[in-house]
Amino acid sequence: MCSVSQTDSSCCARRTGFSLGSNRGDRLAFLESACDRLAECFGNLRLSQVYETEPVDCPPDSPSFLNACVEAATTMPPEEILRYCQEIEEALGRVRFGIYGEARTCDIDLIYSGYLQVSSPHLTLPHPRATQRRFVLQPLCDIDPSLVLPGQTSTVQELLARLPELPSVTLFDL
Repeated sequence: MCSVSQTDSSCCARRTGFSLGSNRGDRLAFLESACDRLAECFGNLRLSQVYETEPVDCPPDSPSFLNACVEAATTMPPEEILRYCQEIEEALGRVRFGIYGEARTCDIDLIYSGYLQVSSPHLTLPHPRATQRRFVLQPLCDIDPSLVLPGQTSTVQELLARLPELPSVTLFDL
């Protein structure tokens, strides 16, 4: 599955951030499994706390999400990282029915990879809506509140402070 060794010691490793979400089944177990699989590929991860969040851009009556962010260091090309994330989602039972915002066992979004800016039919980096989503910025602040995403001049903490309080994002009691 993962083609880059976690012991890759190249000097060009990039800080790469992922947003994880689940709102179907055993949400916490799916997040933990996703973290385990990411760690198998990338080695040590920096982990945020877990948050329970109201659904955003989802069908009516969608269940609440559990969300977290993780960061790894890697030399893997972003397109390969994306494919690996999609393999993890599929292995954890994610099925896509073509309904935007549908409930899912596991969603892994690639948020940033170093200072790379990518715009392709399959991938946009940094994630185009990351700066507008409390459920991404709050856990990113746990990892590094001074992080500045590519193309931004404000830190993730400053971006978070500008967002409205709703939809709510609350610390999940583990």
